[in-house]
Amino acid sequence: MTLLFFYGTLRHIPLLECVLGRSTDPLQIQEAVLPGYRVLAACDGPFPVLERDETAQAHGIAVSGLSKGDMARLTYYEGGFDYDLRTLSLGSGDRAQVYVPTPGQWRTQGVWDLSAWAQDWAALSVNAAEEVMAGFGTVPSDVIVKRFPRIRARAWARVLAQRSRHGAGVLTGNVDLLERRRALTNFFAMDDLKLRHETFDGGTSDVLDRSVFIASDAAIVLPYDPVSDCVLLVEQIRMGPIGRHDPVMWQLEPVAGLVDPGEEPEAAAHREALEEAALTFSDLEAVGECYASPGCTTEFYHLFVGLCDLSDVTSRIGGEKSEGEDIRSHIMSFDALLGMAEARRTANAPLTLLTYWLAHHRARLRGTPDEG
Repeated sequence: MTLLFFYGTLRHIPLLECVLGRSTDPLQIQEAVLPGYRVLAACDGPFPVLERDETAQAHGIAVSGLSKGDMARLTYYEGGFDYDLRTLSLGSGDRAQVYVPTPGQWRTQGVWDLSAWAQDWAALSVNAAEEVMAGFGTVPSDVIVKRFPRIRARAWARVLAQRSRHGAGVLTGNVDLLERRRALTNFFAMDDLKLRHETFDGGTSDVLDRSVFIASDAAIVLPYDPVSDCVLLVEQIRMGPIGRHDPVMWQLEPVAGLVDPGEEPEAAAHREALEEAALTFSDLEAVGECYASPGCTTEFYHLFVGLCDLSDVTSRIGGEKSEGEDIRSHIMSFDALLGMAEARRTANAPLTLLTYWLAHHRARLRGTPDEG
């Protein structure tokens, strides 16, 4: 019977069950140690690295009762990241198979702690594993590795969704998801769904065939200087207008960017301001949160106004070259921006929303009497 020793994230039973695609109840699981090794934290992500150390011992769990199908799923999950199975001796004297990384593959930074990882990263990891394992048998593991950064970003959006403030007073009825099929995966993803749902009269809808565009969350922030009463906008080429055959393919927008896995939206707003416009904010005003288009996409916005000093800021070219960004910043008076919005020349929905929010709160932010 195959005995496996797990020293890292697969000690977290919900993650192990997600990878196996079944309950661990029939398995035999017990605490175990692996002499001559230590478990270190990788510098490149929230995962552990097993490293040889004759003076140490790695703590983990020994799992038996795994089937050939279980082993195939585990190898699919681990194999794409150059973790190979090796047979090693446990402290009990039992021989166990262990997924060991290629030596020197990862830089390390101190001892890895399971409880700290579980608190910060377990929910994201389980959500990511669900998407990874959906490709088992159809998507090669090396392809999963290439997609993994975006898989983790989508997983983090699912975690953030559990914190949403909206929803009071809306129907929280039953939804029967009959089928969910991944139709497309790349930088974004697309799922085809079949579902029924509870109706407002207490009945049940017909079976609906729908598709949903799967994106990750974004932080969007309008930089505003309350002293000079000016804002900063960024200009860049956008795929939406290109896809729609709009002749205006460059857009004026607030500073914006995707929220990285494990990152809070506020931190993303500060980071994107530095990357796109070399700006730092003295304060962030939380404006709201919303879906871009809840009928068809998971894309979700965390909206802010960032207070800053624009007195010495001039138009500049910025953006992350490694991400293919080519961004030009513009400084304009708030009155000019409001005039654009009222003339229906702000084609960007978050910009329009932030403009009218700022119009409502501008006197407060400037410390002046409300002229309205």
